[in-house]
Amino acid sequence: MLPFRIQFRNGIPVSDQLVLAVRRAILSGELRDGSEFPSVRTMSQELKISPATIHKVVAELRDAGFLAARPGIGMIVTVPRVEARAAMLDHLVPACEELLREAAMLQLPLAEVLEAVRRTAKAGGFKDPK
Repeated sequence: MLPFRIQFRNGIPVSDQLVLAVRRAILSGELRDGSEFPSVRTMSQELKISPATIHKVVAELRDAGFLAARPGIGMIVTVPRVEARAAMLDHLVPACEELLREAAMLQLPLAEVLEAVRRTAKAGGFKDPK
């Protein structure tokens, strides 16, 4: 069993979805700094995805500072220190893009979309960590 959750959706490249799922798991603490990351073989078998796709995902996560190679261990999880806040904000970009596409399709002005986000946050008990 993989140490993170993913539910694939049509229309978005599998590799992009997997990168986002792993980033989300790392930034939320679901995957801890220093923990072993599953092997390419394990992920390929569990997710029924080609090893080439998994290699691409691992390389992208390594290049972004979310994974590091450790001799004799394999890949381990690393939390980007310097750009942690930027990484968290970058993680929200796909969700924001999807929200804005929907808003444009419905021809809603940005001010109303932002107000809907504020209302939703308040109703959901979101605490602004200012």
